[in-house]
Amino acid sequence: MFFEDMVEDTEHEINKLCSFLGLSHSAEEKRQISGGVQFENMKKNNMANYSTNPVMDFKISPFMRKGKVGDWKNHFTVAQSEEFDEDYKKKMKDPTLQFRTEI
Repeated sequence: MFFEDMVEDTEHEINKLCSFLGLSHSAEEKRQISGGVQFENMKKNNMANYSTNPVMDFKISPFMRKGKVGDWKNHFTVAQSEEFDEDYKKKMKDPTLQFRTEI
């Protein structure tokens, strides 16, 4: 059930984006886009996973790990999380983007 909800949400967001951009795509094109933006597919896509970027050292950590909301808690300490939040507030004045850190 959860996966079906995610696909439905993805298709809804694709429709909103197409509407915003004034684009009209066929159902097949929307299915292709929906498949292309699934985390596991992006993780394998060299154009999305930074595997061709020489600056990234994937021996230390891959750019894309699990694709799970909240996984940051397994990598950041409470102090690091607080430091990030403070830095974000300083650099992002009046942000309109809202990130989900938990579901």
